[in-house]
Amino acid sequence: MFKEELKLVPNKPGSYQMYNEENVIIYVGKAKDLKKRLSSYFRGKNTGKTAKMVSEIAYFKYIITFTELESFILELNLIKKYNPKYNVLLKDDKTYPYLEYTKKPFPKLKVVRYVKVKKHKDKLLFGPYVNAYAARRIANLINRLYPLKKCKGLPKEVCLYYHINECHGYCVKDIDKDVILKMEKEILSFLRGNDIIITDKLKEKLKFYSDNMNYEMALELKEELEYIEVILEKQKVQISSNINADFINYYYKDGYIGIEILFIRNGKLNGSFDDILFVPDDYKDELESFIALFYSKNEIPKEVYLPDVLNNEILKEVISTSLITPERGQKKRLLEMAKENARDNVESNYEKNKNILKRTEGANEELSALLGINITRIDAFDNSNLFGSFSVSGMVVYKNGKPARKEYRKYKIKIDKNDDYNTMKEVIYRRYYRALMEKLEMPQLILVDGGKGQISAAMEVLQSLNLNIKVCGLAKDDKHSTSQLIDGDTLDAYNIDKTSTLFLYLTSIQNEVHRFTINYHKQIRSKGLISSILDDIKGIGPKRKNELIKAFGSINNIKNADLVELEKYLPSESALELKRKLEKNDY
Repeated sequence: MFKEELKLVPNKPGSYQMYNEENVIIYVGKAKDLKKRLSSYFRGKNTGKTAKMVSEIAYFKYIITFTELESFILELNLIKKYNPKYNVLLKDDKTYPYLEYTKKPFPKLKVVRYVKVKKHKDKLLFGPYVNAYAARRIANLINRLYPLKKCKGLPKEVCLYYHINECHGYCVKDIDKDVILKMEKEILSFLRGNDIIITDKLKEKLKFYSDNMNYEMALELKEELEYIEVILEKQKVQISSNINADFINYYYKDGYIGIEILFIRNGKLNGSFDDILFVPDDYKDELESFIALFYSKNEIPKEVYLPDVLNNEILKEVISTSLITPERGQKKRLLEMAKENARDNVESNYEKNKNILKRTEGANEELSALLGINITRIDAFDNSNLFGSFSVSGMVVYKNGKPARKEYRKYKIKIDKNDDYNTMKEVIYRRYYRALMEKLEMPQLILVDGGKGQISAAMEVLQSLNLNIKVCGLAKDDKHSTSQLIDGDTLDAYNIDKTSTLFLYLTSIQNEVHRFTINYHKQIRSKGLISSILDDIKGIGPKRKNELIKAFGSINNIKNADLVELEKYLPSESALELKRKLEKNDY
């Protein structure tokens, strides 16, 4: 189970999410090594509730972090957001360690464990910490360095801690507020990440003990310094301000672009979105189109952080929010994390495609033998017309069993946009009429995505052009999976073993042309969506268009708004026309 997917998981820290068949997250975990941790679920023997959980897993996803601490905090954020059922069923009595600093009535520091952290003005919480032992060591260290209250309750007389100068004797003495505030300032500064004061104190003592050959004490202090590094480890998945922002980055390799969006809500990383596109043309245009489409259907946060290669002025016209390219600090590191996840997505898919090509070696010869022709070139076609006015087709080319990506072509459909058969006729005619006129290389086989109707449409056009090219259809079953290869001459289906190399080869071609076409569809739709809907309605000019987008955030939100809300920004007639157009079409 998931054998091939697990091979591509990186040996890096991160948080992983298990999904069931309904695309619901059923478990969230963290790992110092994602590959080892995920593999343990599917290669070892599980019992009880763990086995039940594994049996429900349809697929998994993960978000790469730079440190184990980041994976830990991200795990907590995701659990809090999604409340997965198996995180409840599988949890033990272990919760997460925090350091709690109490201000009143007396200053005190201790390690606590909370399932739900409750804030209080006189109690400050720091954490959670991935290393409970380190948290306890730091708490003990601070209590040794500073005379905080140590006792439970309030004794009637001073205890040993007072006599060894580790407590001010709060039980019997009134301590000057300035003394407490100075001590408190240093402690809180340390817990917030500024370790200079405390580490300097320890280094002075370390040098003193070393110079006096007290190596036992010197070693103990050296260990304390190491624990400070652990407890104050910098993390990037949680930021100081309670902002709502998206961090978008990409990674490009050999025609593939991976896109990663990290969602920061209330200052916490609590989810992500990823996609991978094939872009034979300018990938920057593709990326801008993708972002425009994404925010036409999703929430627009107050801030969107982007790499500096994008044209922010163009994007502002579409998503109408604050677009920022950070130059330093925590936000830049979050952008780098998004890039790292995009890189992993591309590299994984790249390796997956390489593995498919290795496994399908010889399949082209097998297909030639099955059809009785010598195949050196295959042209495969797919149509996408889900949105009417944004109908497109795509063609991918395979030469000698391998994709020839420079010869991929995409077509914007001009007529009969909602008729799949006429769409097929149009794209076949345009492709091969041009091939005849320009004397381009012809294929020995044309594969169409569909059954007898699509095959007949393609063959009708080829006959009108006096072209004798073999046509076959890749038909799908009711679960939308490739099921049959249909011969265009006889309309008979070939019985192909679904575990065979040939079946894998045909499936990979079908997936490739489908993905290529859908990506082009997204691009066209993102570029034309706003203008085609808003600009064509009387009474909506550039100013009102921007006001609408700023107020509602997306086309989907405009569609769901009632007339009263729309009339705040538009004349009544324009609002009514817009409402009718949106309801008539599936936007």
